[in-house]
Order: sequence, then structure tokens, then C-alpha cells
Amino acid sequence: MGRGDNLRELLRGYAFLAPLSAFLLAFVFLPVAGTLLNSLNRDVTFLPIRFIGLGNFRSLGSDPGFWQSLRFTALFTLVSVPLELAMGLAFALLLEHPSPIRGFLRAGVLLPWAIPAAVSGRVFELIYNVQFGLANASATGIGLAEKPVHWLGTPPGAFLALVAADVWKTTPFVAILLLAGLSAIPEDLYRQAEVDRAGYAQRFFRITLPLLRPVLVVALLFRTIDSLRIFDLVFVLTKGGPGGSTTSLSLYGYQYFVGGDFGYGSAISVVLFLLAFLFSLLYLRAGRFGREID
Repeated sequence: MGRGDNLRELLRGYAFLAPLSAFLLAFVFLPVAGTLLNSLNRDVTFLPIRFIGLGNFRSLGSDPGFWQSLRFTALFTLVSVPLELAMGLAFALLLEHPSPIRGFLRAGVLLPWAIPAAVSGRVFELIYNVQFGLANASATGIGLAEKPVHWLGTPPGAFLALVAADVWKTTPFVAILLLAGLSAIPEDLYRQAEVDRAGYAQRFFRITLPLLRPVLVVALLFRTIDSLRIFDLVFVLTKGGPGGSTTSLSLYGYQYFVGGDFGYGSAISVVLFLLAFLFSLLYLRAGRFGREID
């Protein structure tokens, strides 16, 4: 193959990459760069835009509302993601076993994930309704509560309600990812382990978990990023209340955008982006994908 042929192959490769590169440039890199630049300005409605450098970020350091939203977002992520990962793995292991209705179960487990977050938030709002919600009917029916409980009226109750709604909706997504990883594990390994008289626990910890590690890291990465930027479920179910105790970083930034302070809202978005980027790097290292990011 001559030099001219190599050049044509190289140009053909760039031509195939051009649509994806244009999409990433228009819908990823440019918005991120624009948000970063805007975070360095005082950009308030009806006022002239003025460059203030890191002024917005310095203001975040002394903003109690920002720290409250950061604490909620971090705690929500730390509680919901491990629950989704554990339950998703349990469902994946159950769905992996042969069954006459396995196909039906695999399709049915996706239903919560297919429902939009705004709709599932409204459903859980009805479940936690003080007067006619299913939660109060169940609690009073079995004797756990003597009178109706205002589940969303206290910070702990609202937090647990959000965690329950998020776990219900996104555990199927984790289960499907892990089920795909389980399907890729060769059956010969399990047969050999049975010949060696390895028990279920030994097969799980010596074969399943090590080979499932890359998929676990990918699921953990997706769910952590989604939990850090949670917005729609909070907006529909609690609207950040009571008393701002369930205001996420995304919702806090949205409030400033709606209020016309685009520079400050952009600074909050940059902090959220940096958190997600940091967790991505940590998970990629933990998943031993270091060669791709070195």
C-alpha cells in the first residue's frame, strides 16, 4: 500500500469521525465552555455583563444554601447508589437463572425505568399523600401508625421518600446492565468450579464478582453521575422542601437561572460538572481502565 493509499485511508477515517465530532462540539464542548466562561461574569438580568473572575466561586464558599444543597446531594448519592447497586445485582442474579417466564420478567423489570422521572415523582407524591396515600393506609392498617403521617413534611421523611422513589425507578437499569455482564461470563468456569466442589459463595466471590467488576464500575459511574445531578424527581416530589433540606445542586442552580442570575447559576453548574468529572476519573481508575485515560 502506497503513501497515497495511506492518506486516503486516513482521510476516510476522519470523514467517519466528522459527524460525531461535530455533534460533540455543538452539544457538549461548546455548552460546557460557555457555562465555564459565563461563571466568570456577573451576568444578571437587566444589568450589564461584567467580568469578575472567580468572584462567583468565592461567593459560593460563603453561601449556606450552596453548602446545604451540596450536603443533600452528597448524602443522597451515598445512600441511593449503593442500594441501587446491591438490589440491581440481586435482581440480575435472580433473572439469570433459567425460568419459563424469564423473558417476561426481564421485560417487566424495565417498566419502572421506562416511566419518566416526572411521572414517577407524581406517583410517589400520591403514595405519600397525607389524606389518601397508600403509605398512610398501609401504616395505619398494620398498626405502625395511629394517625396519618406527613411523610414529606419533615427533612428525614422527605429525604427517605426521595431515596425510595429513586431506588424504585433506577434499580432496573442497574439490573439490566449487570445482567448483560453476567451473560458474558463463560459457563465453563462455573462447571469447572462445580467439579472442584466450590460452593455458591465461593463461585460468587471468586468468579462472578471479579469478572463482573468492569460492568459494576460502569453501572456505579452512571448512577453516581445521575444522582449528583438529580433534578426532576426532587422538583416534582418535594420542590426542595421542607425548608430547603432536599434542594439538590441542580435545583439550586436552576433557582438562580430562573431568578435571572446566570453567572451564579453557571458557577453552581461548573461545580457540579467538576464533581461528576472527578468521580468519573476515580471510577475509571478503580475499574482498571487507566490505560484509556493516561
